[in-house]
Amino acid sequence: MLELERITARRNELDTLAEELAKQLAEVQAEREELVIAERVLHRLAEQDRAAQEAAAAVAPTAARVAGRAVLLIPHRKETGDEAALPVDYRKILAIVRAADGPVQVRAVGERLGLDASVRGKLEPLRAKMTKLADRGWLHKRGDGRFTARS
Repeated sequence: MLELERITARRNELDTLAEELAKQLAEVQAEREELVIAERVLHRLAEQDRAAQEAAAAVAPTAARVAGRAVLLIPHRKETGDEAALPVDYRKILAIVRAADGPVQVRAVGERLGLDASVRGKLEPLRAKMTKLADRGWLHKRGDGRFTARS
């Protein structure tokens, strides 16, 4: 009889353990299904992000490294007639020069952009951008230092 009681007690222990394990297995399977869904969503988002980056790369200016610093390469106008290849601030400069009645000074463009034109140092980065646009064929730099838009 003692043996029968031990067998019954052990069977009850194993039944309880089996129930706990079944419960844990159900929880693990539910979490695993959630992870599969999350993985699918992340793959879709990565594909969308990759497609958006490829689309932006087709239009965005090329980035390069010079002396360890990232710089934007402004394309020559001959390579692409599309202004969308230019960074936003360069497009703004181009639009201001085109909207002007005639040749414009850097100071006038700076004022339109909201820069403090009374401080020469604030205009030098703008002058460099406008010169770069002229070097690449987007603007024409006259001998008197003023700029006009290329037709």
